Amino acid sequence: MAPLKIIGVGYGRTGTESLRVALNMLGYNTHHMHEMFNRDGHPEVFQEAYEHPEHEIDWDMLYDGFDAAVDWPTAEFLEPLMKKYPSAKILLTERDFESWYKSVSNTLHPLATQVMKSSDSEYMRRIHSMVSTIAMDGDIADAKRFQNKEAIKNRFEEHYNMVKKTVPKDRLLVLQLGEGWNRLCEFLDKPIPNEPYPRTNSTQELKESVEKIDERLREKGLN
Repeated sequence: MAPLKIIGVGYGRTGTESLRVALNMLGYNTHHMHEMFNRDGHPEVFQEAYEHPEHEIDWDMLYDGFDAAVDWPTAEFLEPLMKKYPSAKILLTERDFESWYKSVSNTLHPLATQVMKSSDSEYMRRIHSMVSTIAMDGDIADAKRFQNKEAIKNRFEEHYNMVKKTVPKDRLLVLQLGEGWNRLCEFLDKPIPNEPYPRTNSTQELKESVEKIDERLREKGLN
């Protein structure tokens, strides 16, 4: 289904899971970190793309079956993906840093530093290697570096400022956490659905999902 029509470069825990569900409701099939646990998402290829940007990457293979992508790992590949898919529209989900940092501290950080690291699954170890390399340059998965809140804030702000400076205004939509349908549908030229904009993946929901993650991998044959 590639090429990508939508590239979402907001960091995880900025409403990216709700955006994934919303885009699917609008008719897209959306890649998200969530999907990396539903099939072999080739995490080592994303890692190679990050560590060796000079390498030629088969992006169509990585996004096979998808025409939209949000969250990590996509969020770290704005420039190569814009070059590969020049007609794609860019979405940037924003969230107040303090709120974001608290959320990540309770969810993605322990997932990366504890659950992924201690998993018996070979595939989970591949995922962990990717996250430890690319998610905020590995800061998300590093217990010591993530505690340096000021440095994390600087990296967070640098990413968002870079996106806003890099993407032409007519290709970029900046969305605030919990904003809803109106501007998104206008930007994508889609009718507003009758259903409310989705609200998913709360901190508690993600914690419960994490507890079952090894079981999900076994069910998918991703041992």
